[in-house]
Amino acid sequence: MALHLPPESFLHRPGPLVDVRSPGEFDRGHIPGAVNLPLFSDGQRAEVGTTYKQVGRQEAVRLGLRLVGPRLDGLAADLLALAQADGGSQPLRLLCWRGGMRSASVAWLASTLELPVQLLEGGYKAYRRWVLELFERPWPLRLLGGRTGSGKTELLLALAARGVAVVDLEGLAHHRGSSFGGLGLPPQPSTEHFENLLAASLQGHHGAPEIWLEAESAQVGRCRIPVALFRQMEQAPMLEVARPLGERLRRLVAEYGHQDPQALEEATRRIARRLGPQRTQAALEALGVGDWGAACAEMLDYYDRCYDHGLSHRSPVAPPGQSPVDLGEVDGSTVADTWLVEGRVRPAA
Repeated sequence: MALHLPPESFLHRPGPLVDVRSPGEFDRGHIPGAVNLPLFSDGQRAEVGTTYKQVGRQEAVRLGLRLVGPRLDGLAADLLALAQADGGSQPLRLLCWRGGMRSASVAWLASTLELPVQLLEGGYKAYRRWVLELFERPWPLRLLGGRTGSGKTELLLALAARGVAVVDLEGLAHHRGSSFGGLGLPPQPSTEHFENLLAASLQGHHGAPEIWLEAESAQVGRCRIPVALFRQMEQAPMLEVARPLGERLRRLVAEYGHQDPQALEEATRRIARRLGPQRTQAALEALGVGDWGAACAEMLDYYDRCYDHGLSHRSPVAPPGQSPVDLGEVDGSTVADTWLVEGRVRPAA
């Protein structure tokens, strides 16, 4: 008999993680690290569900058997390959939507192959409840703030490489948080899957004395930060960094100057109403002649005002508390080393 485990125990166990939901369900959101081995296609799942509602359970089960029957040998081969790829010493961890017939059916198939199996009790639905509850827990958050082009992401990644607990919100969201933020990056995950990735990152830092994140608005591109976590971010102490305008422009040109000119123009037009007609026109003209530095200078005023506005709305319970730390032109790795020596940040271990 397969062992049924609640989400937190299931996640901490070793072994291949196999999600047998349909490809569409999996794409909307899944446990990070899971492999999709769908029992049904999206169309087949819909057909079985319709049969269940309109005819009844027995006919839906029979339809499912007819659909899966020709694929049993292929499914068995896939299960064996997943088990062997992991060395074959750990149970397969299986889940479906509610921990019902789909995962139970694949567990039966695995048992005929003498493969040990563990099932997620309550399925992906229970996992999602666990994810949302995780954001309600108190976390020792610390924010890194600073205007656009200050090198916050570079610094956070340098701190992470030195053992500091860091949650890279922009990395998880595949977006840098501005109109230009998605250029050159993979497609964004759904907000549901962003939450899953965020939960995994937070849980990976459980017990750390402090967890650093970039000070973001409530939404990173199309990915929305969970309300419960964002409330904690609003209350968290913030360390603000600053760099000279020329250094910020240099960094932004290096990051965005190689992007497709048409994509840069489209991103500029998306914020035209906020930039105003004169700045928009000046920025577009600069882009037209390949002067990304001049275009960027026109737009920084807008982004600086957005940042200052957000800063003014931070909770008075946790104000910045100090003047911004001027980083000058020093690279993030050097700053990270200095901050660790000074005790400004603490490693997780």
